[in-house]
Amino acid sequence: MKIISIELYKLRHKRITLMLILFLFVEIAWTFMATSKSISRNPENATWEMLIAIIASMNGLFLPILTAICVSRICDMEHKGDTLKLLLSTSMKRGELYAAKYVSAAILMLLVSILQIFSIMIFGIINNFKESVPLFLFVRLLIGTTLTSLIVIAFQQWISMAVKNQAFSLCLGMIGGFIGMTADLFPAKVRSLFIWSYYTGLSPVTQSYANEKIQFIIRDVSSLIPAMAALIVVGICIYMVGSFQVSRQEI
Repeated sequence: MKIISIELYKLRHKRITLMLILFLFVEIAWTFMATSKSISRNPENATWEMLIAIIASMNGLFLPILTAICVSRICDMEHKGDTLKLLLSTSMKRGELYAAKYVSAAILMLLVSILQIFSIMIFGIINNFKESVPLFLFVRLLIGTTLTSLIVIAFQQWISMAVKNQAFSLCLGMIGGFIGMTADLFPAKVRSLFIWSYYTGLSPVTQSYANEKIQFIIRDVSSLIPAMAALIVVGICIYMVGSFQVSRQEI
């Protein structure tokens, strides 16, 4: 816990909190505009399912980029000024530092997801959605978003710690955002290969087009469990491989 608190303390001059808030504001504003336009055209679309489906789609675009920036800022501190050498000259181990940075990024992205959900809840209440707030759907959305973000963090941290030039890591995040935004257009087998696609893939609500109308379908929980289990295994593997490589990398 002490190492984690130190990592978070080192971010105080990075303005990372302001950056997270601005990114979240843009995503929420975009979601609200898209939702409001859809409701104005068809009042029957004023449902929680539509709002959840739209925010999940927006997450596929924004969160990979936001995660890449967040992780890059956290890891870049050790590349500049050979800070890593200084830290390793103490009793700190590379594995502990790697874990602390991962947990720090995970905490920040979890806060983003929680703020996001509270924001769309307030939007639905203000717009007088007929149904009561579906807390179970929002919990599922939070779990799916957080799980996907944890895997993306593991991948981005591996790249950010292994490669000093953070432009590479940021480019990877932008590619991930493009894939996350367009993932639903890919065949199912191809889509499952990209970790960024699970922002929509683990969403409790999916979209279906029938008779020239959009239908929002609530996914069964059991249908998502295999994908979640596979994603956890992949995430653990990515984290272990990244930690192993960085721990043995020459400084």
